[in-house]
Amino acid sequence: MANPFESMGDLMKQAKLMQERLTSLQEEVGARTVEASAGGGMVTVKVTGRLQVVSVTIDPEILKSGDREMLQDLVAAAVNEAIRQAQAMMSDEMSKLTGGLRIPGLG
Repeated sequence: MANPFESMGDLMKQAKLMQERLTSLQEEVGARTVEASAGGGMVTVKVTGRLQVVSVTIDPEILKSGDREMLQDLVAAAVNEAIRQAQAMMSDEMSKLTGGLRIPGLG
């Protein structure tokens, strides 16, 4: 008769290995960046997989218009799109690792 505790030990080892892979993946994807633009490229934002904004580029032409509200809207739109892309990137990579399993708290 098989020892049920051996199976439990194997399961725990597999869970630990999966956790290590997830941690490694989160670090790797967190270091990547995505880029999104708004206003036909007038505003471009780069965000990491950790959802940190690393750069905002504003075309000097938009500054000449003096339309502050439009600039604010474009920055917000570009940031939101970059965050959406970064979240999708993390979710896609997590899905690849977990084989599509929906694990609460991940992705």
